[in-house]
Amino acid sequence: MPKLIFLPHEDICPEGAVLDIEPGTSICDAALAHGIAIEHACEKSCACTTCHVYIREGFDTLAEATDLEEDYLDKAWGVDPDSRLSCQAKVGNDDLVIEIPKYTINMVSENH
Repeated sequence: MPKLIFLPHEDICPEGAVLDIEPGTSICDAALAHGIAIEHACEKSCACTTCHVYIREGFDTLAEATDLEEDYLDKAWGVDPDSRLSCQAKVGNDDLVIEIPKYTINMVSENH
């Protein structure tokens, strides 16, 4: 069973986490099921960027992002080549190392 290794995030997952996840599960669903409160303002319908994550290891094992996901990623805060929307990226058979960005567009606009 593949592992999702969440790197520590100051607010959402201070200690980090290692989760055993069934293949085919979205990263967002896996995080939420294990108490990692990743934002998902559009209810995981690929209509925002609040669930944006960085795949620090294992990126190439994921299915390619759709054009719609790529369009939304263009609007995400701090996007880089390892960025994915966690509601769209499905766990395969390989381990992933995931970093949750410090900010989302939602967090930035609401906390200032």
